[in-house]
Amino acid sequence: MKNTVIFDLDGTLLNTLDNLTDSINAALEYMDFPKRTTEEVRCFVGNGMRTLVNRAVPAGTSDKKIESTFTYFCEYYFAHCDEKTAPYDGIMQMLNNLVKQNYKLAIVSNKRIEAVKELCRKYFDMITVMAADQPGMKRKPAADGIENVLRQLNSSKSDAVYVGDSEVDILTAKNAQIDCISVTWGFRTKTELLNSAAVNLISHPNELLELLKKI
Repeated sequence: MKNTVIFDLDGTLLNTLDNLTDSINAALEYMDFPKRTTEEVRCFVGNGMRTLVNRAVPAGTSDKKIESTFTYFCEYYFAHCDEKTAPYDGIMQMLNNLVKQNYKLAIVSNKRIEAVKELCRKYFDMITVMAADQPGMKRKPAADGIENVLRQLNSSKSDAVYVGDSEVDILTAKNAQIDCISVTWGFRTKTELLNSAAVNLISHPNELLELLKKI
């Protein structure tokens, strides 16, 4: 049975979509670019902040303007990262149940490490092991983050499962050679996840513990 659960952050533990939409639109407005809808931003997220910016700016934008947009976005986001942000319903109870049953917990995210630490400090103080967008570590779908937290937790790949909400998370788990559980309450629909070869799906956090006993 698994004893280590590694989570994605945005779209899995935290609903940050409105916050990310506000942040990218603040940067686009600063650059006098058209704003994006929440649905567009939902499709843009998953590969890190720089990719979000690259996808959000108008086609043909110069590298210099993209960099300026990215810089403003990061500054704005880090100042407002906990606004319009909250754990999904059932997440806190699920995490507390995992702690009570002595599961090892970690987070692997493509968000900047500074933001991940701040959000974990505010919402998830039971999780102290994390890897994110930081120097010397490749972002997902590379396996670097998962391998890093497994070393910190002294866990083997057979002990672990990665829980995420996107095709990036499915590929990350595959690259790390660990099992994946895909959640349908996040930034991708059930159909999108199935089309990305999801195998284990849950529609509510209270389903996680039971599934952990089966895979």
